[in-house]
Amino acid sequence: MAAEIHYHDYLQLDKLLRAQAPESDKHHLPAHDEMLFIIIHQAYELWFKQLHVETDSILDILSRPALNDNAPELQTVVHRLNRMITILRVLVHQVDIMETMTPMDFLDFRDMLRPASGFQSWQFKELEAKLGLTFEDRHGKEYYTSHLKKEHVEIIKKAEENKSLSTLLNDWLERMPFFNDEEKWKAFLVHAPVEGVHPFWAEYRYQYSNSLAEIEKANSEVFDELFIKPAVPGRKISAKASRAALFIMLYRGYPMLQLPFQLLNALLEIDVQLSSWRYRHMNMVHRMIGTRIGTGGSTGKDYLQAAADKHYIFRELAQLNSFLIERRKLPALPPEIEKRLGFVG
Repeated sequence: MAAEIHYHDYLQLDKLLRAQAPESDKHHLPAHDEMLFIIIHQAYELWFKQLHVETDSILDILSRPALNDNAPELQTVVHRLNRMITILRVLVHQVDIMETMTPMDFLDFRDMLRPASGFQSWQFKELEAKLGLTFEDRHGKEYYTSHLKKEHVEIIKKAEENKSLSTLLNDWLERMPFFNDEEKWKAFLVHAPVEGVHPFWAEYRYQYSNSLAEIEKANSEVFDELFIKPAVPGRKISAKASRAALFIMLYRGYPMLQLPFQLLNALLEIDVQLSSWRYRHMNMVHRMIGTRIGTGGSTGKDYLQAAADKHYIFRELAQLNSFLIERRKLPALPPEIEKRLGFVG
């Protein structure tokens, strides 16, 4: 018979509650708010660990050779993405607690922390890499691993070498099956056919161009670059995947596309919450130390602001909203395609 499990032992509270060792105590210069500072950052790291657990499970599901969009696995992906969003909202709200500490309270122990810095959170950098933030897209590339321990740099580099959520998203979108059978699209009405372009996208291109105001006409060229041309250097989402994502956004009312739309929407919300956390952190740093250099040697607020502006992981998904048209102008789909989108085999 297994031994009884006690709450205290299960949570290893002896270790957990002894894991706070204020530097101010070691220097015999007591600083009341250092305990708050430590606990909040430890809580952040615990939540980062949970975000890794959720992300790893999602990567595992999306990396499978075939993913049935009607299967429970896709529901699981959406559910876990939504859990990540909720955790990220908690991270944003934790800043409220941190802001109960005044700049003078922080100065009581700040200089004792050098060169320790939140910039050394390798878990957060690894999470960004797993989601799809590449080395090339990072602000301050020459600096972002310079203050990390060697073993932590290796962890981040391994994450960068593996397929990210952004890459697996592209692969999943490219598998969209609805445009493969040309026979089903033969009777589809096309006002302005384009050689080498699928009838649906030729018609959508026509409807989209006609929906633009005169000042927006240049967007027609951008449309071709994103959805028609086979490859655009520097893009994470291919033209084929971009078409699939846009199709999901346009026809999300069909049962088959509801979960895929929720998945895309969840990824956009993750970017929103990550951005909110970065900006709250940046404003908090500015409030605490003004324009002074961070304890880790960064430029403080300026560095954080530049990173926040640049580190949008699913930016290309968000850009697709620029190419939506009014529902009443959407091309009517062939009956066979409508049937497939309605969960009927």
